[in-house]
Order: sequence, then structure tokens, then C-alpha cells
Amino acid sequence: MEFNHPLATITPTLDGDVLALLAQHEVSFTTGQLHRVLARYSEAGIRKVLMRLTRQGIVRSERVGNAFSYRLNRDHLAAGPIIDLAQLLRTLLDKLEKRLESWGEYQPVYAAVFGSAVHGTMTADSDLDILLVRADDTPLDVWEEQVHALAGEVTSWTGNDARPFEYTVSELNAARSEPVLRDVLAEGLTVAGSRDWLNRQLRTQNH
Repeated sequence: MEFNHPLATITPTLDGDVLALLAQHEVSFTTGQLHRVLARYSEAGIRKVLMRLTRQGIVRSERVGNAFSYRLNRDHLAAGPIIDLAQLLRTLLDKLEKRLESWGEYQPVYAAVFGSAVHGTMTADSDLDILLVRADDTPLDVWEEQVHALAGEVTSWTGNDARPFEYTVSELNAARSEPVLRDVLAEGLTVAGSRDWLNRQLRTQNH
């Protein structure tokens, strides 16, 4: 799965990227504005796709001066599934939050998704990077069983291998300079615990 091209799961074409962008925003775009975002495609190609999608009724067009603007027709019967596909990353985060909450007493103190899924560079072959911080007193055998099961579920949900990065709270306090943690602090998407807690833990290392 490519979260930066969510509709590539079913259609690895320009059509999918155009629909995903329109589905993620409730505003209109001109062809030029779409081209600035979807720069790897030609403006002529984007215009051709928009015309076809407009004929299908899934996209609405409106003349604005000498140009046309386009937006997703959210009343269309196909709009709901398209919007759901365009929000696959949000869906994954929600599923991860619920699964980690189900660990109950031994859920992570903190967890976040980071790396290519968040940077927008994920490919079908990319791993899904997940930071997992466990309490120092969590039984290791229980924890390892949970993490192993989670990795299998993530692969089932996405088609991508999960790559957990695991720390205890004590280990986290001694690892502030590691690139993984800098990446999480910069762009990680929290799925368990509090981002403020993580910031406090890592700041502690300086004092």
C-alpha cells in the first residue's frame, strides 16, 4: 500500500491520484492547481482525466473566468468509497489506536507511526515503521507476543511489513540522539499515549 497514493490499491493511474486529492479537500481546484500538487503528471493529462471524470459525474466542474475549477461530487454514489480510500492512513491510525488500547494493562506507554508512511514516500515494498515504548515492568513474554501479533495484523491490513522499533521507558531516556526518535519527534503520528509525555521524556536527557 502507498498512503501517498491511496487509490493505487485499486487503480495505479492518474485517475486515482486526482480523485484522492479531490476527496481529501472540500474545495475546488483548477487544472493548474492540481498540476502543482501532482507535478509528476502533465497538465494536459490531468485535464483529460478531469474531463472524463466530469462525464462520469463523480467530478463537478464550474467555469471561473477563463478557466474551470473542479471538485468531487460528494452526492455521487461512488463518492463514499472514494473518500474512504483517500483516507486510508487515517483509517490505519484509528485501527492501531483501537488495537493498542485492547492490550489493556500492557498497552504501550507511547506509540507512533513514522517514516515513509508519514513522509509521503511510501511504496508497496516499504516497511511500516512503528515506535512502541513499553513500561519497564511489562512482562517481556507478554509484550513480545502482542507485538508479534500486531505486526501480522498490520501486514494483513496494508500488505506492507511492519517494522516495530521497541524501547522501554528506561531505554528511551538513554536514546535521545537516535535518528528514529528524532524522526518521531519531528513528524510521528501518535497512536497511543501522549506526545507531551514523549517530549518530556526526551528533554529529561538534557538535564
